[in-house]
Amino acid sequence: MSVTSPEPPPSVRDTRDTGEPTLRSGSLGTADIAFFVVSAAAPLTVMAGVAPIAISLGGIGAPVGYLLAGITLAVFAVGFTAMSRHVRSGGAFYAYITRGLGRPAGIAAALLAMLGYNGMEIGVYGLLGTATQDTAHALFGADVPWLPVSLAGLLLVWYAGYRSIDFGAKLLGVLLVAETGILVLLAGGVLVKGGGAEGLSLDGFSPDNVVVPGTAAVLAFAFAAFTGFESTVIYRREARDPDRTVPRATYIAVAFLGLFYAFVVWTVIQAFGDEAVVKAAGSDPAGLFFSAITTYVGGWAADLMHVLIVTSVLASLLAFHNAINRYTLGLAEEGVLPKALGRVHGRHRSPYLAGAAQTVLGAVVVVAFAAAGADPYAQLLLWVNTPGMIGLLALQLIAAIAVPFYFRRISHAEGALRTVVAPVVATVLLSVALVLVATHIDVFTGASPFVNTILVGVAPAVFVLGLALAMRLRRRRPEVYEGFASEPN
Repeated sequence: MSVTSPEPPPSVRDTRDTGEPTLRSGSLGTADIAFFVVSAAAPLTVMAGVAPIAISLGGIGAPVGYLLAGITLAVFAVGFTAMSRHVRSGGAFYAYITRGLGRPAGIAAALLAMLGYNGMEIGVYGLLGTATQDTAHALFGADVPWLPVSLAGLLLVWYAGYRSIDFGAKLLGVLLVAETGILVLLAGGVLVKGGGAEGLSLDGFSPDNVVVPGTAAVLAFAFAAFTGFESTVIYRREARDPDRTVPRATYIAVAFLGLFYAFVVWTVIQAFGDEAVVKAAGSDPAGLFFSAITTYVGGWAADLMHVLIVTSVLASLLAFHNAINRYTLGLAEEGVLPKALGRVHGRHRSPYLAGAAQTVLGAVVVVAFAAAGADPYAQLLLWVNTPGMIGLLALQLIAAIAVPFYFRRISHAEGALRTVVAPVVATVLLSVALVLVATHIDVFTGASPFVNTILVGVAPAVFVLGLALAMRLRRRRPEVYEGFASEPN
């Protein structure tokens, strides 16, 4: 027996019925969507900035952590993409959770998604400032203040998001090829020049080197490195043949990230040798990749890597900015957020007012941290990113739980592997991942126990606030509540 979604009230109907400008449908192919989600993960920044810490904690078995995280998220994607063929709403996570677990959970998930994506983007403006500082100092010996750089980045990202989605896809494609290209160049240099310091070795994949005291921390870092991969479904309304392109882009993104991360980390281990790499990563994590590429490719490549880290951060910011704009657009069309935020630009067909609002929010947070004398990396980046990361991981877990409940309520031709087995396995694995991240939060933030408790508590607090909002909407605005996450006409 199938379940029919309630007819949405006029305030939340698909805007294509009103004659107003809408998002440009049929604009994005599989590669375009994959560029958006892989760019959000910022592969070069994750590798050069975070992987050395994973190596120092987990030793030469660190590459396996990225493979395990990739496998876990691939299992999650099985049920997630199966559901994407049935749910046509542009609400992504919150629409899926509403279908499976009900409107209160869906509305709470919507707030959690706004926290997650905003946290992941706004905090990275601190990283943009520090990465630019490091690049200017390394290349020119100049000291550049971080705040003007971060504010300039805000304007640049706003403009790119204001333009059409085609413009954003092309820009991200170029930036992504550049940042992955420098990592491939590093790997090629190591493999061509004698296979590294001691010859090629697969010892890091043996159980003795994988199951070590630092394995849990490595897994926490690995799961964090995939943040944003699930945002493929956000672009459903702009995708060509979304029933095919969205699942394909999801699998391509998670497979690429898992295999690429593991390969690059393994290559860097070969560059130094099994014992030397752990010492090098522990003594100078920030310089590990630059030292390797200088040795095996040349100093010019290290200079180029400095520049490409800045563009990698910009690409990640733009990818998250576009995702946030579409969530904001969806919630405005639902009637949950002000209607004005649901306006689409007549020429560029972009959610331009949602983008402007998100840019203003980012500027307020960045300026507030600067006015308080906060460190752009240790506080703006880590304190704002961490609740966002936990929020998105929690959303993945809740979405996995929602999948089997949804398929029990409708008639469908999907097999039990997609609708029951994979979602249940993903639920267990993602629960473990969330516990690992929460219990190793000090490794991410370096903050005091009090601060860490607050950072971990933000996501559940926002979810509870969302449940309260749902009850309020049901009492005071029942037409919005009943039409929430309804299928478009």
